[in-house]
Amino acid sequence: MFATETGRPVDPRRDWAEWKTILREAGVREVRVHDMRHTAGTLLVAQGVHIRAVQEILGHSDVRTTQGYTHIGSEVARDAARRMDSALWGDDA
Repeated sequence: MFATETGRPVDPRRDWAEWKTILREAGVREVRVHDMRHTAGTLLVAQGVHIRAVQEILGHSDVRTTQGYTHIGSEVARDAARRMDSALWGDDA
């Protein structure tokens, strides 16, 4: 729950309207705030940020929750395979 400057709860309809305005002004499609949390976590992982740091940023008490929020793209998976190849066979493989 979020509070206004006076400590009263934020009206969810007003919050949603403000969020839609932000998205429109940014020129991005309409998505839920929750969807943006998934996107943020996924982008952080794709940039090589350690999952425990992503956990802290997203405010999860359990890293398994964070793992459910993040999704790896095929480029990240290919990079992991290249790293494993290098670890097993050396850089000349």
